[in-house]
Amino acid sequence: MDGDITTGSESAVLELDGAVGEGGGQILRSALTLAMVTGRPFRIRCIRANRPKPGLMRQHLVAVQAAAGICGATVDGAALGSQELAFRPGPVTGGDYRFAIGSAGSCTLVLQTVLPALLTASQPSTLRLVGGTHNPMAPPVQFLQRAWLPRLAEMGARIDLRLERFGFYPAGGGIVEAHVAPCARLEPRTWTTRGERRGGRAEAFVAGVPERVARRELECVGQAMNWSADQLQACVLPAEQGPGNALVLTLDYEHVSEVFTAFGEKAVSSEQVARQAVQRARQYQASQAAFAEYLADQLMLPLALAGGGGFTMDEVSMHARTNAGVIELFLPVRLRFDRVDGVDRCTVEAR
Repeated sequence: MDGDITTGSESAVLELDGAVGEGGGQILRSALTLAMVTGRPFRIRCIRANRPKPGLMRQHLVAVQAAAGICGATVDGAALGSQELAFRPGPVTGGDYRFAIGSAGSCTLVLQTVLPALLTASQPSTLRLVGGTHNPMAPPVQFLQRAWLPRLAEMGARIDLRLERFGFYPAGGGIVEAHVAPCARLEPRTWTTRGERRGGRAEAFVAGVPERVARRELECVGQAMNWSADQLQACVLPAEQGPGNALVLTLDYEHVSEVFTAFGEKAVSSEQVARQAVQRARQYQASQAAFAEYLADQLMLPLALAGGGGFTMDEVSMHARTNAGVIELFLPVRLRFDRVDGVDRCTVEAR
């Protein structure tokens, strides 16, 4: 990763530079998770410096507020647009928590920030979030349910995630609820192959949008992926949950499931939406990797908390390398990227 994400790392408070590497919100989210788990305070400057609108947006602010509430942290700089933040965590406490993002800001990114920390609590937790569930800039709830959480379950985590109401951009209003059981320790795991193909399916969700949009997207997916009608499902949601349209492709294998999503927008045809999802799914299918880019990014931190493990991946993104840099500051692990037999690999090892 170009640049140094920290200055003064020998001091008790980690000083983070949010502009290095990918320069997005993942630096903040990973720092919040790791601070909660390790008890290490941090200060971050230049939050989301490489984004068109730098600083804390609603979903980032709610992630800070949720993290602070869960561990009794003291926080300076928690305000919309803030580009600096100081976070001093206390002990993680389980219980019932409710947070509203107040926009279409991503519920899933907030969940991924706090769920690993809630696993370390001594009692069960329930977390209810209101906001965006299907947002072009974040993984949809189905990704967490089908791809991310099953891999955490293999590491020993017991988390049940329910989608109660869809929330599309820009209105939001979606509702998700997570139930988290305490987990004394995550177990290391390694995924090198995806295993045999078990099946695939496409779902086109529409709310306040004509059903023919969903049907046309599915027709295009069916032709491109050579899928039969029983693998294609149009899901018409109540109009008040929209307007919105999300196309979700799920590929199931022996050892992993992957989820690829595209979103309908004004002036974007159904064919274009289908093409986006299919292109990403085909890129993954053409590789020999266990994980696609996003799942790889989002399992690095849990594996680091477990103290070891690894996976093969279809792409090593700058997002992943930046995330690895944050993780290594908080935990006594090293995340190594290399390429073996034409496949990219990430290995997490103690140091």
